[in-house]
Amino acid sequence: MPQSIPSGSAGTRPARAGLTIGSTGFAVMVVVLLVAIVFAANANDLIGWLVVAIAAGWLVFAVVVFLQMRKGVREAGRKVDTAMQNARADVAALRAPQQPAPAAAVPAPAGDPMRDTKLEHSFKICQVQARVITQQLDAEGPLDREMVDRALETITITAQNARDMIKESARDAEGPVAGTVVS
Repeated sequence: MPQSIPSGSAGTRPARAGLTIGSTGFAVMVVVLLVAIVFAANANDLIGWLVVAIAAGWLVFAVVVFLQMRKGVREAGRKVDTAMQNARADVAALRAPQQPAPAAAVPAPAGDPMRDTKLEHSFKICQVQARVITQQLDAEGPLDREMVDRALETITITAQNARDMIKESARDAEGPVAGTVVS
């Protein structure tokens, strides 16, 4: 199917046959300007030169509009060409036989930023509570058993919530959670 917008590359541009509407319109405007100049020069009156100025202004306006439109059409053509090339590359990639990746090189799936933030926060909570327990164990005075119990309960609840988030994201991704374990 031929493109409706001419592309920016010269190899795909259709050949022009004869005059186009734009060039005919410019030719008419140039003829009107020349006729106005001739009549104004012969009559040598203010009205004739006013008509020349108006015709010249319209011709300049038409040229500016034509150049802007041509620039816009060329840019649109380049964008269409780029989109077509990207679409062809995507189709070619889909048609190519899929090569399974080695099991050791399976990248971790791109995670949900909100989930990742929640997990990071959960780990920070666990670290803070572990520090509370460590401080209580290292304290020289009597152990505040209630504070240690609250810290352990917070760690347990936070860890369970984090595990639930991971399981839920694995269910959403329809597969097991993959990634690298960092110790």
